[in-house]
Amino acid sequence: MHTIKTSKARENILSRIRKGLGNEAKPMPFSEVEKEQVPQAFAKADISPEEQFAQNFIALGGKFVFCDNEKEFLESVHDLYDSRGWQQLYCADDRLLHLFQNNKLNIVQPVNIQNDKADACITACEFLVARTGSVLLSSKQPMGRTSTVFYPVHIMVAYTNQVLPDIANALDAVKKKYTNGLPSMINLNTGPSRTADIEKTLVVGVHGPGEVFCFLINA
Repeated sequence: MHTIKTSKARENILSRIRKGLGNEAKPMPFSEVEKEQVPQAFAKADISPEEQFAQNFIALGGKFVFCDNEKEFLESVHDLYDSRGWQQLYCADDRLLHLFQNNKLNIVQPVNIQNDKADACITACEFLVARTGSVLLSSKQPMGRTSTVFYPVHIMVAYTNQVLPDIANALDAVKKKYTNGLPSMINLNTGPSRTADIEKTLVVGVHGPGEVFCFLINA
């Protein structure tokens, strides 16, 4: 008897839910907020967005390099390559590949799916978020899905005109950039991967690159 009553009560609840779902959708509360200018939630920094990004990126364990121009960027990457004794630095971005090739630097190689092991990868990015020190990447970029999880070192390249104050600004910029449809994946990368799941000890580089570089070029 108890089982019959329980089943009947459950069916009554489900019936009310079905009836509710059949009604017209209720308007979202406070919809006027979308139409109004939302006040800035965080205090404005006293430093430039570029400096703010650099400070926060470094605080998260990232390695930041500012370059006055592309020539200085190429020299800096070459020095890093030599100092680490790397043998393979992969890149799938045509523009970056041509930049290295046009300057007769053969340290960067196109991604070879037959040999997927490399010391590091180098990619472009969508935008940099100054307040959080994060880098926004997407699946519409070459290696947009694999660069943040697959290689031991990830080198990201950006220009100063890609630095934006906050996450909301970066997402708005992505919407404006991809008017025909957003990327299927948008990734906010904040420093090297880390976890404290094992005996509550912080370990870096478990789920992705152990080192993350950002080369910021003066646009």
